[in-house]
Amino acid sequence: MIILKILKNKYFLTILGVFIWVLFFDKNDFFSQLELINKCKDLKKEKEYYISEIKIDSAQISLLKTNAEALETFAREKYLMKSENEDVFVVVAK
Repeated sequence: MIILKILKNKYFLTILGVFIWVLFFDKNDFFSQLELINKCKDLKKEKEYYISEIKIDSAQISLLKTNAEALETFAREKYLMKSENEDVFVVVAK
């Protein structure tokens, strides 16, 4: 009896309708919000990764600017540079 009275209440029906609309049909519905929260978490993890990579690269750059031997080693390994009277053999591991 009380449940039937509540279901006939126009305010209850209006609030229920608005709740259903916001939950499922609105542009910013519940499921879109969950998706955005997960995307935000992924982007924060990606940001932390890139910040750590920037720190590693900055340390390597400062080392290359101050140490001539490290610069020569880097150039030989990464860019296959060589001295004038020297041959470079590239060995590719399978």
